[in-house]
Amino acid sequence: MSLPVAPAAGPQPSLPQLLCGSFGFLTAVLLLRLPLHRTTALVRLLHRLPLREPAQPRAARIVQAARSAGAWWPGRAACLETSLAASLAAVAQGYRLSWCLGVRFLPPPRVHHAWVETASGPTGEPETALPHGWPYATALRV
Repeated sequence: MSLPVAPAAGPQPSLPQLLCGSFGFLTAVLLLRLPLHRTTALVRLLHRLPLREPAQPRAARIVQAARSAGAWWPGRAACLETSLAASLAAVAQGYRLSWCLGVRFLPPPRVHHAWVETASGPTGEPETALPHGWPYATALRV
């Protein structure tokens, strides 16, 4: 089970970021129709490009742009789709966001989640403000 993504009040993305977020979201929806190993292989290939690490505010705007695109999608737009969309939107803008898949075991029940990270940690996630730290164990980082 993945977590639903609610629209968050956060940094407002610019129009080019919203366009890249929409492109990233549509591409993510198509890529997630493929087997997961093929999707991760493509993301790994894209991350071989000479990309820069975005500053935390820019990364948060990229994530918000992907979530905004997902809000208009009539189908599933949960954490898996929006995190992959944010990673692809970042590549379209010349940046690299690591796409992560993981799980939280405690407190029960077990919860699967997907997110993006910069070198300073998860980006655009409300769980980063928890007093005990990030609750998810990373199973895959691309």
